[in-house]
Order: sequence, then C-alpha cells, then structure tokens
Amino acid sequence: MHRFAKFCWFVLAWTILVILWGAFVRATGSGAGCGSHWPLCNGEIIPRSEQAETSIEFTHRLLSGGAILLTFTMLIWGWRVSEKDHPVRKGLVASAILIITEALLGAGLVLFGLVTTNQSAARALVMAFHLLNTFLLLAAITLSAWWASGGKPIAIRNRGNIPFLLGLALAGVALIGMSGAITALGDTLFPAESLAHGLEQDSEAGAHFLIRLRIYHPLIAIIAGAYILLLVKHLWNRRTDVPSQKFGTALFILILIQWAAGLMNVILLAPVPIQIIHLLIADLVWITLVLFSATMLSLAIDDKKPDLNLEAV
Repeated sequence: MHRFAKFCWFVLAWTILVILWGAFVRATGSGAGCGSHWPLCNGEIIPRSEQAETSIEFTHRLLSGGAILLTFTMLIWGWRVSEKDHPVRKGLVASAILIITEALLGAGLVLFGLVTTNQSAARALVMAFHLLNTFLLLAAITLSAWWASGGKPIAIRNRGNIPFLLGLALAGVALIGMSGAITALGDTLFPAESLAHGLEQDSEAGAHFLIRLRIYHPLIAIIAGAYILLLVKHLWNRRTDVPSQKFGTALFILILIQWAAGLMNVILLAPVPIQIIHLLIADLVWITLVLFSATMLSLAIDDKKPDLNLEAV
C-alpha cells in the first residue's frame, strides 16, 4: 500500500486507541486526575504525583496530543502528494477541524468540572456531543485513508434513495453511540449490585435521569441494528463489487457481535473491560458503515478524480 495511505490508516488506529483510553478514564473516575488544569496536569508539564488517577489522565492527554500531531502531519503530507481536486483533501481538512473540536470538548469537561462524580445534565449533554464529534472525526480519517488508498469519490446525485437510506443508517449508529455514552455514564455513577438491583433502579419513580435513560440505549441499538441488517441485505443486490460485498459482510457480522457484547455488558453489570470492548466494536461498526456507504456511493471508474501524485511521496 502507498506509504501515505498506510500512515492514514495508522492515524485511524491511533485515534481509536485514544478513544478507548478516554473511556477507561471515565470508567475509572480518573477525569480529575490532573485537577482542573488544562493543558497542564496539576499545574505541571510532567506531573510528579504517584496517584493512579493522575497517571491515567496524563496518559490520555499524551495520547490525545499525539493524535493532534499525527492528524496535522497527515494534513500537510496529504496536501503535498495530492492534486488540487483530489477528494482526500476534503477528508484531511475535516479531520484537522474535528480533532481540534475534539480537544476543546475534552478540555471543557475538565475545566468546567464535568468529571468524576458530576451528575449534571450538562455533563451528559457534553459527553453525547463529544461522542458525536468523535464519530465524525473517525469518519473523516477513515475516508481520508480510503481515498488515499485509491477509493473513488462519492456522489449523492442520481443514486435514487440509496443516499437517504444510508444517511438513516449513519444517523442511527450515531444515535446509538450518543445514547451509549449517556448509559455508560449512568453505569459509572450509579453502579448496580446485581441485575435485579439494576432493574429496580430503572423502575424507581424518583430515579436520577441518568438511570431512567439507561433503558433507551438497548432499544435504540436493537431497532437501528435491525434496520442496518435489512439495509445491507437490500443493497447487496445493487453492487456486486468486492469492496461493497466485503464491507457489507463485515458490517453484518459486527452488528451481531455488538448485540452479544451489549447483552454481556448488561448481564455482567458493565465491568470496565467489557465496556472498552463494547466501545471498540461500536467504533468498528461505525467505520465499516462509513466504508460501506463510500463504496455504495462511489463514482463509476471512468468518472474518477485524479490520483495521488506518487512521485511526490
């Protein structure tokens, strides 16, 4: 594979690592490990505290800083090796913008104290939009890597109802992710001692809103997941090329695995390792859906845009 394309896929993998470590920070209550300071940690460039929470939060900040550097390196490198109208440039610009908003949202959580035991609606709202921005960032980097690897440009016009159907699928997965972020927050702040205790918490009249909202995430996941399975089955007959078939099959399998992981997460009362696995599969579902949509909406071969300037690499 082209060296720049390889680098783009590496940036995507690094970004997933940052996301998973961020979930580990939330699940372990380490969000205030660096105090209310940002970008410094407890007022220091390199903290000397031996507390585990500080190490966990500081590691996340290092990984996030690396993601910013990698994303802007990808932008500069990609701009040099691509021609003016190549679609990869759109993905690179979107990635750079979204990595900045991602950092600002993370900083906002710290600076406004929306961490550890904070149970406010503001925290839930910010975390939901943080997840949405994360998904958009993953989509931008994924498309950059896809186009750098020779993927064709996307066209919306003259595609019938396919763009609308795929748009609903993407919106559905984004909604699953946002509701999942709120549910994970509720599980962290209000852990259940048993499955029966968790059900009792959900049914209490005066329960906290984060507890009452937990029931909606699995319902949204089942409905949206079933829709995507039906959509993939429907669109398989529209395109017979290898990428479409490959991504469609992977998407079908990942959704089934995600349902199983979600059920396990409920039964085992959301242990941290299962939460991380659940989030990883969610990210893979989103990335695969983005790639499946890109192949379904790609231009014909004779309509493709100019390729990357290989001699400049």
